[in-house]
Amino acid sequence: MSETRPRGAVRPRALTRTAAVAAALAALAGGTAAAAPVHDAGRHPIPHAWPERLVDRSPGLVQPKALTVDRSIGARRAAQEVHLAQQLYTFWNTGQQQYLDAAISPRFRDNTLPPGRPQGPAGPALASRTFRAAVPDLTCELSDVLVTGDEITARLVFRGHFTGSFNGVHGRGQAVEFNAIDIQHVGTDRIVEDWHIEDNTALLAQLGVHG
Repeated sequence: MSETRPRGAVRPRALTRTAAVAAALAALAGGTAAAAPVHDAGRHPIPHAWPERLVDRSPGLVQPKALTVDRSIGARRAAQEVHLAQQLYTFWNTGQQQYLDAAISPRFRDNTLPPGRPQGPAGPALASRTFRAAVPDLTCELSDVLVTGDEITARLVFRGHFTGSFNGVHGRGQAVEFNAIDIQHVGTDRIVEDWHIEDNTALLAQLGVHG
């Protein structure tokens, strides 16, 4: 994928994808403090200037609850990847298309594509509309972000109320809360592919829909 890196180039990373997923799953199991400090990939606190440089505090953008960073990629690249994560998950938090367009490449590929979802940027756009038809007040909490080389691993918590409809089932206003973990592969300036897993068992049980 030429947008990602030159042919034959080695993808830089301080943690392997497996380690990143393991760290995210450990966070999912154990939870993190809401005001957790920013760390580097070695779990050492980063100097105070780093959080302000890495996280975009613009109104409307979701803010990560905790952030772990591979400092070897440099502040500029780290800030770029954190900003892409904020844009992508602001899309999931709001359903506003402009955030999705800013975050992912037109050549974006979903490597864990669910049945019935189109490949490419149309996939997450359709998924968001489908979710919001069931849960119009859906929010996305960016609980943990791990920036490792050219990959972003995120632990997410989705919340809302089932007041719409899904697969012919009409909601009664019941609360919905489920978790997800994403791995986003960043190219030159946007996300070019991803892998993701959602707690669909919990979601469908809360919706009262049999999978």
